[in-house]
Amino acid sequence: MLSCATLAFGRLAAVALMAAGLAGCKTDGDVTGSIFKTSASREIATPEAKEAQLRKMAASYGASYAKNPNDAATAYAYGVTLRALGQKAQALAVLESASIKNPTQKQILGAYGRSLADAGRLEDAFNVLGRAHAPENPDWRILNAQAAILDQLGRSGEARGYYEAALKIAPGEPSILSNLGLSYALNRDLPKAEQILLQAAASPRADDKVRANLAMVQGLKAGRSGLAMKTAKPAG
Repeated sequence: MLSCATLAFGRLAAVALMAAGLAGCKTDGDVTGSIFKTSASREIATPEAKEAQLRKMAASYGASYAKNPNDAATAYAYGVTLRALGQKAQALAVLESASIKNPTQKQILGAYGRSLADAGRLEDAFNVLGRAHAPENPDWRILNAQAAILDQLGRSGEARGYYEAALKIAPGEPSILSNLGLSYALNRDLPKAEQILLQAAASPRADDKVRANLAMVQGLKAGRSGLAMKTAKPAG
């Protein structure tokens, strides 16, 4: 029988995993087949400054989108910015329309797939993300997002294959390792999860979210589920 702490962790880790895998890891603007790299991807000093900048961008992109909703670059930038602001339903509508008008544009498909996952449409999200890159030119960010979805669908064995493929492209990438560690944690293999998350946290590219996921697993492993919940900081 699973303990209450394990059940609580399972829910928490699931949220962390989904956020980490689907947030774009870096930015939707870095997806293979880029239209352009939208300034929505730039690092802003503080959360307040970031939100203010995003709102300013959303207003600008929204005005351009209203004038010409058929422009792929504008639709993409507007949808990604709305998603970054947490306006998920509106982002999904914009990106869905853009994907219909640009069915082979991989950057739009990547953003649309993540937006579908935000809405809980996991199977649809997985399939769309599968069209966002080609086997001969795979994108580790897309593979990472697909793996996170598979974990959410209870298909962890398949997910590991996607994580491994992503790591072949981006060896040691902490966001992939963090997701992989959470994948093992979801399957209650806490020692393996901790080992992988330690590797992720040791990377100079690791952020606070990666370290928070490590603390979450270590807290549960030590039986401090309450501390783990307070410490956890889902990515995205």
